[in-house]
Amino acid sequence: MAGGTRPVMNREQVDRALAQLGAERDAVEAALLALQDHPGLRLLTGAELSGRTRERWAVAEGGMALLWALFDRYAEALASARAVRSRRTRPTAAELAELGELLSGRAVAVSGGRLPEAAGQLGVPARLVERVTLTELLERMNGWYAVVVEVVSAVDAVWSALPARIDLLLAELGRVQMLALSVGVRSGAHPLADDLDQLAGQLTALRAEVVADPLSLWRPSRVPAQRGRGAGAGDSRPGAWASPTGAGAVDTGSFDRMGRALDDIRVELEGLLRLRDESHERLQQVADLLQRADLTLAEARRARGEVLAKIAATEVPAVPGPASALREAIGQAVDYQQTGQWHRLGPLLDALENAAAKELGRARQALTEVAQPLAVRAELRGRLEAYKAMAARLGLAEDPEVVERFEKARWLLWSAPCDLRAGAEAVARFQQALRAPERQPAPQTEDSAEGEETDG
Repeated sequence: MAGGTRPVMNREQVDRALAQLGAERDAVEAALLALQDHPGLRLLTGAELSGRTRERWAVAEGGMALLWALFDRYAEALASARAVRSRRTRPTAAELAELGELLSGRAVAVSGGRLPEAAGQLGVPARLVERVTLTELLERMNGWYAVVVEVVSAVDAVWSALPARIDLLLAELGRVQMLALSVGVRSGAHPLADDLDQLAGQLTALRAEVVADPLSLWRPSRVPAQRGRGAGAGDSRPGAWASPTGAGAVDTGSFDRMGRALDDIRVELEGLLRLRDESHERLQQVADLLQRADLTLAEARRARGEVLAKIAATEVPAVPGPASALREAIGQAVDYQQTGQWHRLGPLLDALENAAAKELGRARQALTEVAQPLAVRAELRGRLEAYKAMAARLGLAEDPEVVERFEKARWLLWSAPCDLRAGAEAVARFQQALRAPERQPAPQTEDSAEGEETDG
């Protein structure tokens, strides 16, 4: 027979082998029971799948049934060996030979269809029955266990990570769509509404993909196990039968991008909502700026008339008219406000605020340029009065020349039309009269001071 040349095991070797194989059996059974209770396996059973998930689950589902069938053959073979060992305390040579064949020989007969990785290889004819050792049978179970665990754990990871988050994002999308309607953002009329519709379609499609083909969103950290060649194949130690886990990560890139896109849309819509709440006040501020600009231009026109009437030989710039185009734009903004077209009102209102501020600046600049001659005349009048006060302090208020120059300057500056150049020259001459050496008070000497004391 096949085991005729196999070394005969002694009693101690048989007992150690039985203990090791018994521990392997217990580990396999615990792992299979844990796998059977895995939530991913329960969700996969009866699910309508597609794509990569359907293909891999078809293999893994068959592998799950195969695992239990192989485990039964393993347990039966181990039970047969234990029965032989239990016949007597000290087994005979024939019994030791039989035990050696059962424990390490190809004593386990399984259907060729039960071991597709051995019978299904290219170039290898299929066999109806195949005989394997217990160790080989354990290796085959290890390989198929890895295949099933990889599929089940990956599917459970995707289903645990994405569907609930997608549902929350869809609910948030619904709230954002209601916000969009409240500010007049509607499909076909505003790009934000179109973006929301597109995002809703993408999220719905992503959820359908996650439910039907979760493995399309799973990124393993290693090459997926092939049929019957999983990680752990060939490892017959009890530790090879770990709890069901998967090595990899869920691809949330598409979901994350959709979440960021929804956040961006919500921020824009919240800006429109603030605009709706602030639009009346902002329009009023624009109207106030234009009113102040009109008042400033009116003051500039009044100042221009005064300059033309009171200042001689002066070129006075023309005063611009009111900005009628801005008033038309304000009317359009009010129409947008009343009809709730906030997405159109926003950029128009920004432009109006900028234009109104510039219009007020233009009016102020016009007033400054027009009133410049009046400001020069006022400055000359102020200087003349200051020099008059200086003359009084110097005791020159009654000096004929000083009085004459003062009256000349005063007549020029207070007459209309006023010649600013002549007035400036008259003020300068009056100042020079005050600074003439003969009109400065003489400094007191010691002799004059003593004379004054003697006279006293």
